[in-house]
Amino acid sequence: FKGGDTCEYLLSSGRFLGEKVWQPHSCMMHKYKNSEAKNCLVDKHIVFIGDSRIRQLFYSFIKLINPQVKEEGNKHGNIPFEDKSASIKVDFLWYPEVNGSMRQRIKSWAESSVSKPHIIVAGAATWSIKIHNGSNEALAQYKINITSIAPLLEKLAKTSDVYWVLQDPVYEDMLSESRKMITNEKIDAYNEAAVHILNSSSRNSKAKVKVFSVSKLIAQETIMKSTDGLHLPESSRDTNAMILMNVYCNKIMKPIDGSCCQPQPPLTLIQKLAFCFFTLSIIGYLIISLIHRNNYRKSKSCTDLESGEEKKPAISTPNVSTLQMLLHSFCKLGLIMTYFYLCDRANLFMKENKFYTHSSFFIPIVYILVLGVFYTENTKETKVLNREQTDEWKGWMQLVILIYHISGASTFLPVYMHIRVLVAAYLFQTGYGHFSYFWIKGDFGVYRVCQVLFRLNFLVVVLCIVMDRPYQFYYFVPLVTVWFMIIYATLAIWPQIVQKKANGNCLWHFGLLLKLICLLACIYFLSYSQGAFEKIFSFWPLSKCFELNGNVYEWWFRWKLDRYVVFHGMLFAFIYLGLQKRQMISEGKGDPLFSNRISNVLLFISIVSFLAYSIWASSCKNKTECNELHPSVSVVQILAFILIRNIPGYVRSVYSSFFAWFGKISLELFICQYHIWLAADTKGILVLIPGYPMFNVLVSTFIFVCVAHEISQITNDLAQIVVPKDNSTLLKRLLCVAGFFSGLHVFSAMQGQSRH
Repeated sequence: FKGGDTCEYLLSSGRFLGEKVWQPHSCMMHKYKNSEAKNCLVDKHIVFIGDSRIRQLFYSFIKLINPQVKEEGNKHGNIPFEDKSASIKVDFLWYPEVNGSMRQRIKSWAESSVSKPHIIVAGAATWSIKIHNGSNEALAQYKINITSIAPLLEKLAKTSDVYWVLQDPVYEDMLSESRKMITNEKIDAYNEAAVHILNSSSRNSKAKVKVFSVSKLIAQETIMKSTDGLHLPESSRDTNAMILMNVYCNKIMKPIDGSCCQPQPPLTLIQKLAFCFFTLSIIGYLIISLIHRNNYRKSKSCTDLESGEEKKPAISTPNVSTLQMLLHSFCKLGLIMTYFYLCDRANLFMKENKFYTHSSFFIPIVYILVLGVFYTENTKETKVLNREQTDEWKGWMQLVILIYHISGASTFLPVYMHIRVLVAAYLFQTGYGHFSYFWIKGDFGVYRVCQVLFRLNFLVVVLCIVMDRPYQFYYFVPLVTVWFMIIYATLAIWPQIVQKKANGNCLWHFGLLLKLICLLACIYFLSYSQGAFEKIFSFWPLSKCFELNGNVYEWWFRWKLDRYVVFHGMLFAFIYLGLQKRQMISEGKGDPLFSNRISNVLLFISIVSFLAYSIWASSCKNKTECNELHPSVSVVQILAFILIRNIPGYVRSVYSSFFAWFGKISLELFICQYHIWLAADTKGILVLIPGYPMFNVLVSTFIFVCVAHEISQITNDLAQIVVPKDNSTLLKRLLCVAGFFSGLHVFSAMQGQSRH
């Protein structure tokens, strides 16, 4: 840990990912859009003062505000720029040498009480080398001149952001004869003089001239692409301009994927209360553990001195042990949440941008596939979508999604479309699993509902509190929660139609189909009526759960993207359970699902359908158009996979215990990755060990998986305590939960007022 000043790293160090993507050391750089740049720089006056290299930087900077700007005008003169819509004024002032003229201009700003620029970007040296033919006298004069302007720049730095741009290296072989005296040796000497003199009188002061030295590193990699050996190629200039924008704007705009130069967010009231709660839980657990330990020592079997017999104490403390289990769970959870906070809210660990390459995605996929096949075992039962098989399915899908996220593969459209199918498959299983349970068991009790809701939402609620994030931020959990409630409402509303009732009268099957048709009609209506959807979820308290950035558009988009797949899962479960009840399928060990002929035909159709979808997804050219078709066609590949996986008897009789293990903690893996595997709310990558990317991934992955597994166990333990089977006790707990969320809402409102 070298401190939290990521601005210094942004201005001085980094490396290229690939050919064009610049990665600052230890932090993430945001790519500013024109609208964001205008919002940040509104009513600002920025000045670039220096030579032709500074002029290049000036043009790249103003193109971030207005991309239509063309590089025109007098190259050796002042160039003004103004954006009247945002009241932004950017000037380039032609001062190719550090001399008296430049000093006079800077002095006028330093002594002015009104018209000081908000940002000053200065730099010059190559003209001094060129005009004086690289003489040592010129270097000595440069030192004298920069010494004279240094106090003025430092004075300006108290009220403005002042940057001194060091000179980039040149490509000496490409320089024209008139520039041959500009050597990298001379440039290094001038840079060394500037760094030594600037800030020499204010080393312990916060108001310093910021030395922009990162441009040298960028130029070392790209100067060979220069057209004249002196000026940087356009892509490198644009990178420098984007770095400048990040240095100034990140602390104002606070972009999620721009961790450079962002201060650590202050603890909110709710976060402080959570910290106190977990601290008290740890202290309480330690006290109870000590009491139990002492009681255990006192109550050990001891010999009665009179009779010589052993007395066995009969001590029963079920309440204490339940309390100890509760405090133990919160104790572990508190330590885990501390790790979450340190990883993604404190400026303790480094964060880096993602960078996609085909190898970074496909090589790990092949690796986990080999591991998964290696751990093959026989299933306990051979039914279609048995428990081991669904766990396996969730497991390998989750691992693929994790690799997709850490590799940044969303930029590659064919991969994105296949990952969308995997997310749809999770929701398909939600529809299939919950429908099957309610249809077979007929259990619509409050206990079942509370158990499912607790297991789904416990971790997310804790993270919303600890990480200060809205519920909708963890979009997948709200999605499966709402769909679970829709499935429950569809089947629980009168008339309740379950398998036992339907077996007595076949007409009940048509009644259930009618319910499903009504559900489909409602889904269809809401998907094409954004206004109605937003009105439903804009009512309080639903709006508190589903708003993100002040509206529910993101929630509508997420819901709409996979709107039919849960219905498809319910319908598949209904058809499959009907066929199973009438013994129209064979689920014996090693037996094909249907007769050989039908099985072969269905297997062929399934393989063709699976490949056809992959071909279509791989040929996608436009993400928006493909997303429009996705809800209707994703079920094709899902059903094809289910049939390929279950029609052959042998394939149905085995499963991968490796994938199934991950499948059991798939929800925790999906949520935990946001903060302790990825970083900056999934926008970047957490760096625990800088400089060793592979070793870093191994270490952070090991911790991440262990934490997810531990949280899964904590959730299961707490579910048994918090959600009791006794209805009267459960009702009291629900009232406590309602009180908890009411208090949370009050504190949240107080936080909102204090922020405003």
